[in-house]
Amino acid sequence: ARFQKSMKMSRAAITKVVPREGQESVWDYPRPPQVQFCDNMRIRIIFNGVKIADTVAAYRVLETSHPPGYYLPLKDIQQQYLEKTTNTSFCEWKGEANYYSLNVNGKVAQQVGWYYRNPTPRFACIKDHVSFYAGPMDACYVNDHLVIPQPGRFYGGWITPDIVGPFKGGPNSWGW
Repeated sequence: ARFQKSMKMSRAAITKVVPREGQESVWDYPRPPQVQFCDNMRIRIIFNGVKIADTVAAYRVLETSHPPGYYLPLKDIQQQYLEKTTNTSFCEWKGEANYYSLNVNGKVAQQVGWYYRNPTPRFACIKDHVSFYAGPMDACYVNDHLVIPQPGRFYGGWITPDIVGPFKGGPNSWGW
């Protein structure tokens, strides 16, 4: 009961940012999440000075209170820099995730990309796609907007000027 009360207090403290024209609020995103093809979006990732990904064929996953997570097709990623790991995690919506580390010219970032070998039917389109944490990268871009990583250590959303929150992952957001 104490936990439930604390959760309710946490939810009551949420002050949603009202989106301006051309912006999206993460509070208008659905739950359960949905996947959406990124029309007219170019996604780029730079790590250790090397462009490891560049695509106009990404998908994004939209979920209430989270900035979008972007899934890039393997064919548009410099796969020679990916190293499979043995770690897995489980998403109630997408299924079991597997992880990649990056090794670019001797600089290594552990478990910074994840993918679903056998995603659930609702997310079948992200098979053979990889999502990356923005924080360890030199830079991630959606079109020409430099991405800000979603707060917290667990979540992989990408914040751009056209996305408003508040975002899950920050202080006191665990119960959202």
